[in-house]
Parts: sequence; C-alpha cells; structure tokens
Amino acid sequence: MKTIALIFDFDDTLLPDSTTALLESYGIDSKDFWGRSVKELIRSGYEPALAYLNRILENVGEKKALGLLGNKDLHSFGQSMDSCFYPGLNSLFKELRENTKSISNQIEIEFYILSGGLQDLIEGSPFVQKNFSAVYGCQFGENQDTGAIHQIKRCVTFTEKTRYLFEINKGIRPAQVLENQYIVNKDVPTKNRRVPFKNMIYVGDGLTDIPCFSLVKKMGGIAFGVFNPQEQKSAKRALLEFLNTDRVVSMHAPKYRKTDELGSLLRAATTNVANKIKLESQEAESD
Repeated sequence: MKTIALIFDFDDTLLPDSTTALLESYGIDSKDFWGRSVKELIRSGYEPALAYLNRILENVGEKKALGLLGNKDLHSFGQSMDSCFYPGLNSLFKELRENTKSISNQIEIEFYILSGGLQDLIEGSPFVQKNFSAVYGCQFGENQDTGAIHQIKRCVTFTEKTRYLFEINKGIRPAQVLENQYIVNKDVPTKNRRVPFKNMIYVGDGLTDIPCFSLVKKMGGIAFGVFNPQEQKSAKRALLEFLNTDRVVSMHAPKYRKTDELGSLLRAATTNVANKIKLESQEAESD
C-alpha cells in the first residue's frame, strides 16, 4: 500500500514514434505504411493494433523490406533510441525517487511502460532497462528455423491496456503471467492490493489511452494527457477527446524538465500522493 506507480505510454509520450523510426531505418515509407496500408485494414474491420502488426509481418522475409527481422533486431534497434527521449526524463526519474524518499523511507515509486508499441524494441533501450520495473507491449513469435518474426504473440489493444493496470494494482509480475495467463482474474481483497489505483499516475498521448485515463481517474488516481502543440489536429483532438470529457487533469507538451509544465506537475503530483500515503499511514498507526 506504500508504492506509487507512475505509468507511461511510450510512443509520442516518452519519445517520437519508435515503430515509425524502425520502419524508416529499413527504407519503408512510413506515411504510406500508416496512411494507406494500415488504414486499408482498419477500414476493412481490423483492430488498429492488429492492423499495423500484420502489415509489419507482411514486410518480413527474404527479399522483403524488413528481411529476416527477429526480436533480437528489435532489441538492437531499441538500444539506439536513447538519444530520442524527450527532454528532462533523466532528471525527472532521479528527482522523483529522491523526493519520495525524503517524505518517507517506507514509500517507493516505481515506473512502468504500457504501450501498443513493440515490447522487444522498447526493452532494448538502456534508459528503459535502468528505470522501469516492467514493460507491457506487443510481441511477436519467431520462426524457429529462420529466427524471423512470423506470428503475433501479444497485441495490446485499447481495453487490453487496462488489464495490465490491474496486474500492477494486484502486484502481479510479468514472470507470474508467463506461468498463468489468467492470474490477473484472481480475486485479491482491496486492502491486500500492492498498488491502489489512487497511488497511480498515468501519462499518455493517444486514443488508445482513453480506457486507462478513465479507469485511473474513476478509481482516484491522476491522469495527464500529452499532445504536440505544434500540430493543430493533435491539439484539437486533445481538447475534444480528453479535456472536454474529463478524462485527464490537463494536457501538456511532452517535456519533463523541472521548469516545464508537465515535468513540474508530475513532481507535484507524486509529492502529493506520497504525502497522502504518509498521512494515512500515520493515522492508521494512531488508531
């Protein structure tokens, strides 16, 4: 009950879209990929995440654009992405840990990534490896003979994201899920859940984050939206989809320094949550 979870979407929240960067590194026209190829499947009824994952697989193979792309290649590409993270993240994580400890040595803050992007790519980042307790994202299975990806192993869709919030809430680790895919359905009394929703802060940028925004806010947590203020469509969508529907506290550019709006608010929000936990603990001890 004394753990704070700060949960981030990945692409366009912590850095520019990583799948687009991967595709372009292989010479694929990303505008055509997203704007025509993926949209064709979506218009025919495909779920958006499944649409882009299937289009990636269509480009894998000998003499195809992505060649014999394997999970190890995704991991290697992720290693090159650290220079792409938005400003201020290194200092943000360090300061949040220090601030939390200064309030109480009994309170911990943990960081998670919950993304519809490619998990093996995300986990290749040294920054991610250093700072995050777990990453939840889409995964591919590999052909045992060629080592190339050839099947969709896990697809993180809109509402699927909320499943992983409940895993964090109940204290279920990814290794436990590998042994039992249904463990998230285990009944855990509220008082025994490791990270109450009121101790969660969620940061995301897209329509796929709406179920998480709604769940976290409804259960007493905090949700911040991220958008690119330079893009008119992004700003308008943010207003209509997030602020006008009361799904997030506020919307901000993805900048995380102490002097930036979002960076400042995340520091204040975690301090506020930590102080509430400390106060509740003191009241419980005095009863």
